[in-house]
Amino acid sequence: MAQQLRKSRDKVLAGVCGGIAEWLGWDPTLVRVLYVVVSIMSVAFPGILIYLLLWIIMPPPE
Repeated sequence: MAQQLRKSRDKVLAGVCGGIAEWLGWDPTLVRVLYVVVSIMSVAFPGILIYLLLWIIMPPPE
């Protein structure tokens, strides 16, 4: 059974990037750095908006 996408207990801000990293099986630092780079490359606004939406939508860690 696939693991559900959830916020992580290993959080820097809200646990969104940590949760994505756990879901993908990647290193949380790598996901955070990639997220910041992609956000900056897209003029930051879409990245901030997506992060806020995921913060609201993603369930808390178990």
